[in-house]
Amino acid sequence: MTALPVATKAQTSYQKLLQTSSSTGLLSLIKSCTTKSHLLQIHAHTLRTSLVLDPTISFQFLSVVVALSPLTSITYSRQFFDQIEKPTAFHYNKMIRAYSKSDSPAEGFYLYRDLRRRGLCADAMASSFVIKSCIRVSSLVGGIQVHARILRDGHRSDSLLLTTLMDLYSNCRKYDEACQVFDEMPKRDTVAWNVLISCCLHNNRTRDALGLFDIMQSEIHRCEPDDVTCLLVLQACASLNALEFGERVHKYIEDHGYGGASNLCNSLVSMYSRCGSLDKAYGVFKGMRDKNVVSWSAMISGLAVNGYGREAIEAFEEMQKMGVLPDDQTFTGVLCACSHCGLVDEGMMFFDLMSKEFGVVPNVHHYGCMVDLLGRAGQLDPAYQLITSMDIKPDPTIWRTLLGACRIHGNDSLAERVVGHLIELKAQEAGDYVLLMNIYSSAGNWEKLTEVRKFMKEKAIQTTPGCSTIELKGVAHEFVVDDVSHLRKDEIYKMLDEINSQLKIAGYVADVTSELHNLGAEDKGHALSHHSEKLAIAFGVLSTPPGTPIRVAKNLRICVDCHNFAMALSGVYNREVIIRDRTRFHHFREGHCSCNGYW
Repeated sequence: MTALPVATKAQTSYQKLLQTSSSTGLLSLIKSCTTKSHLLQIHAHTLRTSLVLDPTISFQFLSVVVALSPLTSITYSRQFFDQIEKPTAFHYNKMIRAYSKSDSPAEGFYLYRDLRRRGLCADAMASSFVIKSCIRVSSLVGGIQVHARILRDGHRSDSLLLTTLMDLYSNCRKYDEACQVFDEMPKRDTVAWNVLISCCLHNNRTRDALGLFDIMQSEIHRCEPDDVTCLLVLQACASLNALEFGERVHKYIEDHGYGGASNLCNSLVSMYSRCGSLDKAYGVFKGMRDKNVVSWSAMISGLAVNGYGREAIEAFEEMQKMGVLPDDQTFTGVLCACSHCGLVDEGMMFFDLMSKEFGVVPNVHHYGCMVDLLGRAGQLDPAYQLITSMDIKPDPTIWRTLLGACRIHGNDSLAERVVGHLIELKAQEAGDYVLLMNIYSSAGNWEKLTEVRKFMKEKAIQTTPGCSTIELKGVAHEFVVDDVSHLRKDEIYKMLDEINSQLKIAGYVADVTSELHNLGAEDKGHALSHHSEKLAIAFGVLSTPPGTPIRVAKNLRICVDCHNFAMALSGVYNREVIIRDRTRFHHFREGHCSCNGYW
């Protein structure tokens, strides 16, 4: 008689073991199961023997099926779950948890609803998992329903559950609701504070995130920040250009033994770079023992955005010598460096090398860098052709990049075509029309400018107000155009008048091309005199000792007149002025700017 194959013998042996096992023995077999074939045999055995009706066995089997997700699918788990005639809350918990991590998170909510309809009581764990499912699909309505059930079921003292609920409201941009949940928590641990700080970042309350770092450590709360807190606060510091606060967080990291964490070091490099302090960014980078691709990419991007294009390329070459392979983020930084410094030939070379030599497929960000590179260099037609020949669909950002280049070079016909593409994508924003008006203003085409302004008024299109931030003694001060909200407004405007007088003596004349209204030269100059960055700089001159660098962050692109103003002030007042606008840094020293007029 022919011998059975080894695999068949093993299967037969396992089947005999199943048939002779008691319930306790079967539980042991289920717990030790690591292969799909054994899992299927156990499944078949539970169906044949009706042991699937035993809640203990069915729950244990379901737990293993879910845990062995690389070998099984969520569909198989659900099939087994549906074979259980009377699933318990524990069965539901297991499946809801599995769905919350799967590609079908919405099913977790539907199972939770089924659990409630069966009259079963959902515990805090089930509620937590269904909220995570709601987060995955951004279902605010579903989350609110679960929140109501949480209150009804008496789980309002479960801090972990309420923290997850805060996360839901944060992700759905419901800042006030998240804060209310936080305020009602009986005990707030570090995780809860971290979620609240993250909520501030998600909801444009970045200054509040900095304040929470101090509040949580106060005598009232006495909650110690952890490494996650530091990561979040460093993001806030980078966004607000809050260098002093970032330095304080850096000291906290060192004092509490987090200094060796690569993710924190990478965040510090990014924070210092985005605050215009490259020396400190490089100091952190140089001190890292294990520099990974994220570390090198952060340093290269920092050099790029601060206008050190050649140095960024040198860092890229050094990275390769160290045996670290670049990724897509690395090439975004390198191409950005070429763009900001007008290195067209180098940029074309790197764009070609990234796929041929390193196997990095260009994404929309890389194409955006190339469009920016060509556009800044005045090669508008090649930039347009590159967009229309892309293998991937152009996004609104890439069209806006070309629109910005049209503004720089005064190409109104191409600008109109670009706006047309944005309208086709239904992605046009107020800023796009402002750029178009800038182009018409520079060309003196007041008729078309008036048409655009009328169109915006009819469509109720609201522009994003320019906002400039300056940090003083760890506090971020924000200014908008013609701002009168600051407590020291009278002193600030008096200082600004004095600065304007001094700069005019030195030869500064307002560049009225930045004003979009058809006014006389004197009226235009007056309209430009109270831009947000000028108020922030005046506050810096007023509030800091002579010779102290002034650091300002602007949410929009700096206008030509404010650029000239800062450049003149750096020479007359012997101040280093560092302005970070939406796209890059401008380091003003002794009447000159690091961009060399190429921006």
